[in-house]
Amino acid sequence: MYYFISDVHLGHLERKDDKQIENLLLQLLSKIKSNCETLYIVGDLFDYWFEYNTVIPSYYYRTLTALSELCESGIKIEYIMGNHDFGHIRFFDEELGIKIYKTDIERTINNKKFYISHGDGKAYNDKGYLLLRAVLRNPFAIKIFKMIQPDFGISLARGSSHKSRKHTDSKVYGENDGMTDFAKKKLEEGFDYVVMGHRHKVIELKHSNGEYFNLGEWINNPTFGSFDGETFKILKVKEFLID
Repeated sequence: MYYFISDVHLGHLERKDDKQIENLLLQLLSKIKSNCETLYIVGDLFDYWFEYNTVIPSYYYRTLTALSELCESGIKIEYIMGNHDFGHIRFFDEELGIKIYKTDIERTINNKKFYISHGDGKAYNDKGYLLLRAVLRNPFAIKIFKMIQPDFGISLARGSSHKSRKHTDSKVYGENDGMTDFAKKKLEEGFDYVVMGHRHKVIELKHSNGEYFNLGEWINNPTFGSFDGETFKILKVKEFLID
């Protein structure tokens, strides 16, 4: 089985409420451990992430431990950077064995062609964000930010992420949704599945000879994707955990 999660946004809510979402995530990771071949994290697992040479956000240690255990059990994890968790440098790769991708990825699973993307920057009115992303991911900007005292720096990153999420939630995509049009184009190019996040809305759309899925979000109604080699499905986390 192949599993896909996105937009968990750990760290967005107050700590008490945030732990409830993290508990759901930990239960999901535990349940899929028995049959998961690859887990795809399709961006924004964290509402903010920035790592220093010797310091990482401490709130996430349970999730980091669970991911490490999955890797140690032989499960492959691939992580596409989102617009909130852009501060990845070396920790996931060197300490957990999880490859971080700054761009979209293409995969062939059981002879099915997948195009996997967080989805940020693909809305028609995202030009301003694309410029901001280029600045935030610039190595020089990251080097400067690392000079800030960690507690203050992570607090600053958290505040910035909250503003970014409010902007995403209030964005009007309109009839001509750039993300959907992008997905349609990829399906017309021959991909069987396009999988994205970022939109915070579950979307299941057939087009050409393929399907576009948006994975939704975890703050209000946690959902995730699964692929058994033949069929891709969007599932509700709480219902999946009960079965």
